[in-house]
Amino acid sequence: MTDKNEWQGRVGQNWAAEWRRTDRSFTGLTDVLLNRASARPFRRALDVGCGAGELSLALARGHAGAEVVGLDISPDLIAVARERSGYLGNVFFDEGDASHWQLPGYAPDLIASRHGVMFFDRPVAAFAHLLAMAAPGARLVYSCFRDVSENPWADRVISLLPPEAVVPIDPLTPGPFAMADPVQVEGILAEAGWQEIRLEPVDFAFILGGGENPLEDAVSYMLTIGPAARAARMLPDEDRANFIGRLRRFLANNVEGGLIALRAGAWIVSAQKAL
Repeated sequence: MTDKNEWQGRVGQNWAAEWRRTDRSFTGLTDVLLNRASARPFRRALDVGCGAGELSLALARGHAGAEVVGLDISPDLIAVARERSGYLGNVFFDEGDASHWQLPGYAPDLIASRHGVMFFDRPVAAFAHLLAMAAPGARLVYSCFRDVSENPWADRVISLLPPEAVVPIDPLTPGPFAMADPVQVEGILAEAGWQEIRLEPVDFAFILGGGENPLEDAVSYMLTIGPAARAARMLPDEDRANFIGRLRRFLANNVEGGLIALRAGAWIVSAQKAL
C-alpha cells in the first residue's frame, strides 16, 4: 500500500525523477486509452492522478478547443507536468486529492485517468464526488491493472523476492491492483451513481528496459519503481544482493530487439453520468 504521505514525499519524488521510463512502460496502453477517451468530443477534461502529465498533455494537444486539468497529489509530479506543458495554453496542472478536490465553476464532461484511481482510501465516496462535479452526461474513462496473475511483469518479479519479504496483495487496500476485480469495480461505480459501466480487457507490452544497455536499464528501473522496489530496499544486504542477481538473470532472458518488455494486463473502464 502506498499512502498519501508517501506520494507527497519519497514515492512522488521517485516517480517524478523516472517519468520518462514510466511513460515509456505504458506506451502501448496509453495509445488505446487516448483512443477511448477521444471517442466523443469534449469541452472540459479532468485527468485524475495525472502524474507527470502525459495523458493530460496528449488530450490537450489533440483537442485544441478543449480545456484540460491535470490533478495529482504529488507536488513533485505536478512540477514536472507543468514544466513539460511549455506554452500549451489549454492545459492546467493542480496539486490536490481527487476525492475532494473542486475547481469552482469547472464541470468536466470527460474524467480520464491512466492508472491514477487505484489509491483512493474510500473509492465509492471518491467516485461519487467525481460524479457530483461532472457535467450532465459526462464520461468516465480510466485504466487500471487486472489481477497480478495476468501481469507477469509484476508477478514474476515479486516471486524472486525471499518469501518472507512478500506482502500479500489485498484487493480491498489502495494499491496498484486495488481495482483488478471487475465485479468489485462495477459495484464501486454503481454505488457511486455512475451508469453504463463497461470494462474492456487490454493486453500490452510493459517496457522495462531499452537504450544502449536494456538489461541494466531494466534492473535499475525495477529497483526504483515497481512491485518489488520497496521490499528490495528493506532486505538485508546479502538477501538484497541475491535478489538483484535473480532479477538480473530473469530480465536477461527477456531481452529481445534491444528491449525488455513483459506482458501486462489492464482494464479500460468506462461509465457515464446521467443526463
